[in-house]
Amino acid sequence: MHGFFVAGTAFSALMLAASALGAPQEGTGTIVEGTVDPYTWQPEKDSVIVDAGTVDLKQLFDDLGENATEWYQHVQTLSGPFFQGRAPGSPGMDRAADYVEFWFERNGLKPAFPGESGNEEDQSFRQWMTVPGGRTRIEAAGMAQGDQRFETGREFVVFGNSGSGKVEAPLAFAGYAIEEGPDGYTSFGDTGDLTGRIAVVFRYEPLDENGRSRFSRRKFSKHASIRPKLEAVAKRGAVGAILVNPPEALFGKPGLKKVSGDNMGEPLDIPVVQVTGQVAERILADMDSEGRDLAALRTIADEGRHGTIMFDADQTISLETTVSGGPARTANIGGVLAGRGDLADQWLIIGAHYDHVGMGTFGSMPGNRGRLHPGADDNASGTATVLLLSRTLRDLYADMPKDANLRNVLFLAFTAEESGLLGSRYFVEHPFLPANSINAMINLDMVGRLRSDTIAVGGFGSAEDFLEELRPTFIESGLTIHADPNPRGPSDHASFFGAGIPVLFLYTGTHEDYHAPGDHAWTTNPRGAAKIVDLIEGMTMHLVSDEDKLVFSNGRPTRVVREEARPEGGAPQQAAAGSGRGYASVRLGVRPGMTDEAEPGVRVESVSSGTSAEKAGMQAGDFIIAWGGEDLTGIMDMVERLREHQPGDEVIMVVIRDGEEVELKVVFQASERNSPN
Repeated sequence: MHGFFVAGTAFSALMLAASALGAPQEGTGTIVEGTVDPYTWQPEKDSVIVDAGTVDLKQLFDDLGENATEWYQHVQTLSGPFFQGRAPGSPGMDRAADYVEFWFERNGLKPAFPGESGNEEDQSFRQWMTVPGGRTRIEAAGMAQGDQRFETGREFVVFGNSGSGKVEAPLAFAGYAIEEGPDGYTSFGDTGDLTGRIAVVFRYEPLDENGRSRFSRRKFSKHASIRPKLEAVAKRGAVGAILVNPPEALFGKPGLKKVSGDNMGEPLDIPVVQVTGQVAERILADMDSEGRDLAALRTIADEGRHGTIMFDADQTISLETTVSGGPARTANIGGVLAGRGDLADQWLIIGAHYDHVGMGTFGSMPGNRGRLHPGADDNASGTATVLLLSRTLRDLYADMPKDANLRNVLFLAFTAEESGLLGSRYFVEHPFLPANSINAMINLDMVGRLRSDTIAVGGFGSAEDFLEELRPTFIESGLTIHADPNPRGPSDHASFFGAGIPVLFLYTGTHEDYHAPGDHAWTTNPRGAAKIVDLIEGMTMHLVSDEDKLVFSNGRPTRVVREEARPEGGAPQQAAAGSGRGYASVRLGVRPGMTDEAEPGVRVESVSSGTSAEKAGMQAGDFIIAWGGEDLTGIMDMVERLREHQPGDEVIMVVIRDGEEVELKVVFQASERNSPN
């Protein structure tokens, strides 16, 4: 249907094409067994030629039917500009959460989660969590010495994890502000009181005569991390902090640190700025009675145990900062359709992620950054399907005999999938349901572009005889179903499979608008979505009423999906226009784990067999903190670095294992998608 995506006639032509397809004949479904690569698979386009003339929209929607019309309304709404691309932490994402909750409640679902008050009677549709990546905004930035004001952006910057406040105080030098380093090194010694002072702190760590780290054979060690420095001076009474690069640091980054690059966890309680070396020299010339410059102070700091060095108490610096944003508060949305009878203590979960990539600040190539990414197929389509099913299944339950045995259905809309399955992982790690009470989880991710009545359904390897259980339903659907045994994959069902729960993953295939500004509602197929809803209704009614509970299977798939191209969840990165998805040429072979905001680097949840990571000696539980001599800040940083490498490249990585730093030499192998084999 891609040929119909033209201004003015796109929607009309699409609908006419969908109408021309007609409904499949009952009992003529086709099942194609085998693995499906969610990064590349897409059905052939339908061969339908229509006249894209004037269309009676009322008649068109009447012909499409109630389900297709309601589904399209949800997709059109969620992918509209008012929702800002639904990035976690954005106002648009909050509006999307309100929208999902409204329809869950309107369709008669009950709130799924305990309320934040702790009162047993207080129930909520929302499961709140905090995720990294909320956009930091500097609302006010001021720095002055007497009547002289410094220029923000050129002479100083406010750090993204700075506290908000206004202070005026004398200065004290705290060196590298390292509490404890190798060989007994410390910056504080016996004197560490900074009460009432603004602390001047060097970035990085002690240097040798060549400007190299004294603590590490790579560029810098974990002791160069900024946040522990700031916490160290804050707990010693500092009312503010000024960071400056030590002179002649061989691997030090010149200039001021970009606020958008900060990844240092929760905001501090004190204002924090970084100044240029030139500004620091001017301040010291007025405030240090001994006339020491940065080079002299570096000599002192490199040796350690200098304690705090107090500057002239009569000379002050004023700082004013107002910072908003930072780590984002977001929520999974959940509603319950109650079961009854002998199966009322068991559950089926139907879920989809409702987030997307916002303005393309992550998950999109530079050419599209700053442009609205509507995310109609990915994944307003899945969210719309969940919302529609919450109504249709409610009606089906109401029509069942009163004495019917039915499992509960939990409808879930996950947050932060694109950031690494954070929402679904949080649900699995903070459950209100025992895993053994869940019969199965059905995940809907990119189900909006049914072509040639063909859809992929993955996950049959996660339960014994799973395909045979659903084979009659698939045949009855009239659709062509690619039945993939692989229960893993780049979406939220992977979190549930990891918890020992049978899973199914429905997917209508990739396309050129994936993670791009062209993923609009009018590029979707409402008639096809209605067919998928019918399919899921049949699957659901079998899975909620069958007296025999599924038996989980941990059988290995015939293929392992690459984790890094879509960092344990979120989608693979979009390549330049016309080139398909922007996969890395290499794979590391780790499954990144969920971390707290203050944790360094990337936690390794698991290591795939035969991969670069395994051959280098990487282990589950490691924290990767450095990559090629530079700090690794998080999952998205890892994704970007992977894309810079080619097969055969060697990189020294540093991991923290059992509290110790371990260096690993990683030799990259070609990613499976790019392998000539």
